[in-house]
Amino acid sequence: MTPDGVGGGPRDGRSPTVVLAVDSGGSGLRVALAAHPRPDAPGGPVREEAQASAAPVPLGAPLTSREPVRTGTRGISAGHLLDQLLPMARRLMAEVGAERLGAVAVGAAGLATLGDALRDELPAALERELGVRRLALAADAVTAYAGALGARSGAVIAAGTGMIAIGTDLTSWRRADGWGHLLGDCGGGAWIGRAGLEAALRAFDGRPGGSAALLARAREVFGPMPELPGLLYPRTDRAAVLASFAPEVADRAGSDPVAGDILRSAARQMAESAAAVCPAGGEPRLALTGGLFNLGAALLGPLDEELAGRLPHARRVPAAGDPLDGALRIAADLAGGRLTLPPDGRMLSVVTEKAVRGGL
Repeated sequence: MTPDGVGGGPRDGRSPTVVLAVDSGGSGLRVALAAHPRPDAPGGPVREEAQASAAPVPLGAPLTSREPVRTGTRGISAGHLLDQLLPMARRLMAEVGAERLGAVAVGAAGLATLGDALRDELPAALERELGVRRLALAADAVTAYAGALGARSGAVIAAGTGMIAIGTDLTSWRRADGWGHLLGDCGGGAWIGRAGLEAALRAFDGRPGGSAALLARAREVFGPMPELPGLLYPRTDRAAVLASFAPEVADRAGSDPVAGDILRSAARQMAESAAAVCPAGGEPRLALTGGLFNLGAALLGPLDEELAGRLPHARRVPAAGDPLDGALRIAADLAGGRLTLPPDGRMLSVVTEKAVRGGL
């Protein structure tokens, strides 16, 4: 069985629809294709709950760019995102012989506050370049939520280079933090890395609160401390560079009190954000997602303690998938006409063929 729209393949209504997902974050861009069964497949009606639980089937491995999408005067650069996305999308489509896409979902870090250019420019550009007529633009927190919990009420802590907590009762979204590495993302990878480097610089200066262990490692990684500002400040990917030092802090948390305190403070910050967004009633699900949790027990131990104290009514569950999985699920649900996550002008917006052709 070949995907709907694949050259020469069957078009009998039983073939899958091909959808494309994008995960744009502080460490780069990931793009993937997936197929899902058409909701109008013959053979009798499909139960609604079965449709809702059917996960899209990935088509090959995702493609990755390690270059974060730039920001400019209008926020996230639509042009820079397209420069990276379009070649990867065309390559993936060529690999499976897909001529068209049922839907696209773009999950982007900073969309809620820096997404004006993406909302204005992406719909028409993707329709023109790839023939896209159904597009979901989502904050990366929403795709993280969809990947972790699907269309269920609860809360998710998404932590990688940045950090955001997001929750929903399925009528509206609530978010906490996610303000970027200069103003927030408290507890995230860049926050931990920056705190570790600050402790290193304190030790270098002879100020209280410094860590000789982190100073030694910072010298090994970055070189002489007086040169660190010049190495870091001009870089457009400085959040990712800061986050690269977070594992060094975690590796020393068991033996260095300063490093341990940084990880405990990060856990407290995350738990405070989760408590701000988690539904207050019932037994909401709570999941963790993101590469930062690969730091292991040094972070997860204090975080478990903080969450147990602040959200005793929440039920901890493992994340079903990551933000790219969430974007694939949103794209598949959009293609199948069953997207039930609450719309939001900044967090999750959907553009259809009519809106694209009418000019948003």
